[in-house]
Amino acid sequence: MRPKTKKIVRIALPLLLAVFFGWYTFSKLPIDKIIPYFKSANYSWIALGMGLGLLSNLSRAYRWKYLLEPMGYSVKLPNSIMAVFIAYLANFGIPRSGEVLRAAVLTNYEEVPFQKSFGTIIAERMADFVILLSIVGITFLIQFDFIFKILENAFQPKKLILMGVIGLVVVTILFLYLRKSQSKVALKVRNFVMGLLEGILSIFKMEHKWAFIFHTLFIWLMYLLMFYVTTLGVEDLNGVSIGALLIAFIAGSFTIVATNGGIFVYPLAIGAAFSVFDIPENPSIAFGWIIWASQTIMIIVLGSLSFLFLPIYNSKTKSKK
Repeated sequence: MRPKTKKIVRIALPLLLAVFFGWYTFSKLPIDKIIPYFKSANYSWIALGMGLGLLSNLSRAYRWKYLLEPMGYSVKLPNSIMAVFIAYLANFGIPRSGEVLRAAVLTNYEEVPFQKSFGTIIAERMADFVILLSIVGITFLIQFDFIFKILENAFQPKKLILMGVIGLVVVTILFLYLRKSQSKVALKVRNFVMGLLEGILSIFKMEHKWAFIFHTLFIWLMYLLMFYVTTLGVEDLNGVSIGALLIAFIAGSFTIVATNGGIFVYPLAIGAAFSVFDIPENPSIAFGWIIWASQTIMIIVLGSLSFLFLPIYNSKTKSKK
């Protein structure tokens, strides 16, 4: 596949998925049954959830400075904050374009070479991915019996064991092949994996590694609290188990990564996750729309203001020099 074709597919596929899921959502959505949940929602809890989401974004902007400082760049915090909100806003249009714009902001206003600022963003994503995998692992341990029963019902025990053995054999063969093979594909994959490991381990070599780790944990703690607090705004979801909350949180997180900020898909994922725990569909989907809409409104407002204020702020700081 040509590079230009690949680029078009990377941009078009998430947009097409968003359109499809948008059509599917609204074709199945019992709007008349969901609107009452919006009317009866406790918006004090929802506002608190938005505040927690804001704290996570501010912490993300501050954490970025720790990756840039070892390279000799001390960026202004307002520029880092505005770059983060611009990135989130851009991702609603074209997935992953936000990371490019975020790096470009520092290139234009802080004179940080694009490849270096973009490299730090990749390192950040690696750290976030490790935390997300940790949450998945903890959720699996907490809900092991429940998840095993689901898998047991979906697959016969013998088939489940056979699939596990086959999967282990395939992974082992693939590992040995990639380790010893000198083919171009194997070398690329090996170099990519080594680069990932190097990027993750480099976090522990930075001067402020513990501060970086603290902010990373803080960001995800705020995400989790934001999710939990917002459920308190929907009366029918009060008392939902921690296992159900974690599984719904994970499902929602992956939709945000895979699509344009989770547009249309996020509420469906939340509804599907809660349905596994026999939680009613209408309040589940209503909650998905409430939390997605509240965070999206915050991003649209602050991202738009960042686009407008960024050149003004930097023109003023330049005039002071």
